[in-house]
Amino acid sequence: MTADPTTPTTEDGASPQVSLHLLGGFRLLHDGTPVVVPRGLQRVLALLGLRPGATRSHLAGLLWPEAPEERALSSLRTALWRLRQDPCCPLVTTGDTARLHPRVRLDVDELTTTAARVRDGDDLGTTSAARTAGRHDLLPGWYDDWVLLDRERLRQLRLHMLEQMARNHIAAGRHGEALEAALEAMAAEPLRETPHRLVVRIHLAEGNVFEAVHAFYAYRDMLLRELRLEPSPAMSALLHDTLAPIRRATRPAAPEPRREPLPRTGPRPR
Repeated sequence: MTADPTTPTTEDGASPQVSLHLLGGFRLLHDGTPVVVPRGLQRVLALLGLRPGATRSHLAGLLWPEAPEERALSSLRTALWRLRQDPCCPLVTTGDTARLHPRVRLDVDELTTTAARVRDGDDLGTTSAARTAGRHDLLPGWYDDWVLLDRERLRQLRLHMLEQMARNHIAAGRHGEALEAALEAMAAEPLRETPHRLVVRIHLAEGNVFEAVHAFYAYRDMLLRELRLEPSPAMSALLHDTLAPIRRATRPAAPEPRREPLPRTGPRPR
């Protein structure tokens, strides 16, 4: 694990900035300069970032699940020793635990912090930055069980954050920002109904009936094509009053009742 020899140094004695990026791929930066990390040590650093304060036994079991416990612990000790030999090592070990150094900035932490602020109703000053937070998957191309679990956890966290952000903006009357957040969630998961439902709500709040109806039928057609399903009753209810005249106009007319011939009242022919 080595830094580029051109890594800048601080003349005022300030601590170097270290950042670990796991969303979109593994990257370790030391004062903005990429640090080359072997793949085996990448797994250790990534797990330390995702499981702060985990015991060594727990870390070893996740990293080497098929190895006996003693062998897994030995492999972990070797990996931690190798990490500590490098001056760029962002690692702290105390007793039975190992964790990233507090000065390390982790992009996953930034996503979870932003999601918590949205959940608490904070008015984010940089809405565009909040929308793009976590846009990329966690460690794409990695298939460890612990990666797959956290990848889905962070994906769901971001989707709920974007949807809550859209609701917050709707409540504040900021329909443009609400639409951008809902469309961002829609792009992340096109078949998920919640962002489509939010888009319909936003268009109706702005009085754009055509846009609302178009958004509803675009989602309905996609759902029928991909899953052979209809939108939920909750989504259909949003446009019940608007679509009622359209459905009545396109409903086939009921056939007229068959009329029986009237009985003859004159004299019967002989």
